[in-house]
Amino acid sequence: MSSLMEAVRAGRTAEVVSLLDGMTDAERRAVFPELKALRKELRADQWTAQARSAYPALHAAGTACQTGAAGVASWLAASDMRWWPAPPGVLIDLLGDRSPGWLGDVAHRLAERPTSSRVPYELMAGLVRLSGCPVPTTEAYVHGWVEHIGHVWQRGDTILDRLRKDPHLAQLTAALFETSEIGSRLAWTADEGPNSWTEVLATLTADGVLDRKPTVDACVARLLRGGGPAADHRVFLRMLRALALTRDEEREHTAEWLALASDAASVVAAHAQSVLASLALDGELTTRQLAEMSGAVLFRTERKLVRAQLVLLGKALARDASAADELLPTAAQAFGHEDSDVQERALKLVERHAGKVGTAETREELASAATQLIPPLRMRAAQSLGAESEASEPVPYEEALPPAPEPVRLMPAPESAEELAEEVGALLASHGDVAAFERALDGLVRHAYRERDGLLEALAPVVVCPWWDGREQSFAYSADAYFIRYNGLINAAHGLELLLATLRGMVLTTTLHKALHRGTVTIDCGHSPLTRAFEARIWEVAYRIRTEPLPFLLSTPTWGTGLLEPDELVTRLDEYRRLGARVSEADFAQALLRVRRGDRAVAEAAAERAAALGTPQGTRLAEWLEAGAPAAPAFRRQTSGDRILVESGEIAEWQGDFPAGFRPLGRPVSFDRDHWHCWHGGEGMRRHWLALLPEQRELVAVRMLRELSAVAVDDTRGEAEVLPQLAESGGEAGDAVHLAVAYGLGARHPEDRLAAVDALLVLAARGQLDGARMGADLGQLVRRGALKPSRLVESARTAAATGANATVWGMLRHTLPVLLADVATSGTTSATTAPPRGLADLVAVAAECAERTGARGELPHLARTADRRGSSRLVAQARRLRSTLAAA
Repeated sequence: MSSLMEAVRAGRTAEVVSLLDGMTDAERRAVFPELKALRKELRADQWTAQARSAYPALHAAGTACQTGAAGVASWLAASDMRWWPAPPGVLIDLLGDRSPGWLGDVAHRLAERPTSSRVPYELMAGLVRLSGCPVPTTEAYVHGWVEHIGHVWQRGDTILDRLRKDPHLAQLTAALFETSEIGSRLAWTADEGPNSWTEVLATLTADGVLDRKPTVDACVARLLRGGGPAADHRVFLRMLRALALTRDEEREHTAEWLALASDAASVVAAHAQSVLASLALDGELTTRQLAEMSGAVLFRTERKLVRAQLVLLGKALARDASAADELLPTAAQAFGHEDSDVQERALKLVERHAGKVGTAETREELASAATQLIPPLRMRAAQSLGAESEASEPVPYEEALPPAPEPVRLMPAPESAEELAEEVGALLASHGDVAAFERALDGLVRHAYRERDGLLEALAPVVVCPWWDGREQSFAYSADAYFIRYNGLINAAHGLELLLATLRGMVLTTTLHKALHRGTVTIDCGHSPLTRAFEARIWEVAYRIRTEPLPFLLSTPTWGTGLLEPDELVTRLDEYRRLGARVSEADFAQALLRVRRGDRAVAEAAAERAAALGTPQGTRLAEWLEAGAPAAPAFRRQTSGDRILVESGEIAEWQGDFPAGFRPLGRPVSFDRDHWHCWHGGEGMRRHWLALLPEQRELVAVRMLRELSAVAVDDTRGEAEVLPQLAESGGEAGDAVHLAVAYGLGARHPEDRLAAVDALLVLAARGQLDGARMGADLGQLVRRGALKPSRLVESARTAAATGANATVWGMLRHTLPVLLADVATSGTTSATTAPPRGLADLVAVAAECAERTGARGELPHLARTADRRGSSRLVAQARRLRSTLAAA
């Protein structure tokens, strides 16, 4: 081994640099293959102390021993070198004797790398300085420049001082406005003063260091381009304000303001709207331009922007009556806005200036637009504008619920081991759904029974260097210890890994036997019965693969929900009898819990066939099917802080002949006695819990309810994704199911609310939604502070937008009395109760649904709220709803 390679392996970077300085180009090239071999060796296990020590020296040596610019750039930016690179100063020193053109080529190649490559800015800037090449303006270079300039504490100066000295300020500032996702880096420094990017660039522009017109044009163009995170919009808008555009500059960019008011993010559109309003009121905007702007802004959903535009139109019409024929039809576009307050404001504006209209066509256009108004305003428009009133025979409302999802039948297990291996690989990468997991599980059992060697050969490409094969020396546990000691199986993919490790002989038979009889879950909590039941079957399958392979699984469901048809189970038991195979206790127990018992005719016919088998399992199945529908324990509500939860009693029939891993499923659930803070339920496990008891979803919902409530109470994310599967599952939809969906409707994150809306619509389409129960639950949860009305408003609007207006009204008519009770009575007592924020919007949604469905009748506490003094939005919407419900 040469002295250079010894120094590289030992991590002596200074010695490596010294040795390289004394070598010719030919000698450097000759040693490069050894460096590549060492890199390959270190990459196989790059987290060891030896690798961490050697990488900086290897990084430096490999850079110096190559002559091609592409190869050097690739070596410098390699992902395996990224964690422990050589210092930029060392690398620049090693490359300093190359030609300027070559150095510039390397600099630009590095700058063209994505920002994720994390090439040091100091390295790129040093190469640019040495070569004298044009400065790169790529995304990676600009991000690095901004970060480098922003590290002012390292040198004790300011951003303003550093930018004044930068020789490439003009080019990089121009590129700054073209760089994506730069806003968060610019905003990371101070908001004002000499360390604020926005104020510093404005100062440099005012001082003439930067040309004003290109800077202003670039800033406006950056806002016009849009896209990117919200931080980009805020930073560049703040920069535009800091530039303090003159009236001539604002007038010059009129077309850009019109485009921004139409399509930009809300905060940017508001600024553009204010600029255009100032121009319009000064007579520097034509009537056609104002109408164009108004048509775009009134189409937006932000109420604040729409209200401001209506105010502007009112001022413009007051100044110039001749503009009425062009501006009033534009204002009438707001008649179709989703917010009734906006509709009323638009109608008042049109009514105030309708006398200024000069043509019959404009009057007809206004009357036609009035048909979009809500019924009370439409009746008013019929008198003031001559619009058509409602037809004497209204069209009966028809609910347009999405169709109830049809259950999906599981495909048979893959016939070939190669196809099975592909599906297992996909599941290990993505976890998959219940159907994919059950199909793969059954396939592994079948192929291990028929041809174990062929299965192992097909699985070889799938299980390339898994963590449990013993090659990863840094892993804290052996595979044998990990599966049983580390809190059991984390998810379904982890269960498949246990079977793969068992097939490859990485788990001892004694370990499998111990886990089978004692279990592995170390945390005893309210979810552990579900986890134990899921694990019990996996561990028994693994044990039987090792000792006495099963021909196939009895418990593989017929449908994707986990439900198993009784005739299919009888057929499988008959095949077991023919083969003389010994039934797995856990597999058979899971089959019993999955078999359909709700259809009595099918269950009784299958029971006769099962009894005729003459086997203990056939007799047990016959008794189970003849026993009738699944037993339901006693449920009771329990409050816990802001939450409303559900507890359940014991199920006696699950305590007898079931294996130990399944008995806890029937034990009582208590939120006072049980422990609930644990790791269970992550990575898609909740859908597998539902598949354990496909005709008893209420029992599963009881045990999941605390975590599901967290999406609303604690603002967690992702737990509600299981709600559509909960709605599609079988069994009673009781208090726990309804409360679970209710919490989801008030979730913090939009994706969780959307999942809850899907579940709501599925329950409604299946005829399983109790609107009164759901509505009352929502009201109580809002009243207790567990749900925020503003979030519930979004969910209700989303559901109504699908055509489920009657469903939404059926809930809200029971929600509003709970919330209006305090508001209605606060005016008659000395205590004043402020209405919950968002209640007015909730009443507005209820009014919209009532108008569309033709709902009539009385709503408790609504009249008192509507009779309150003032014109607040809550009072106005309460009056609107009362008028709708009282209409003839």
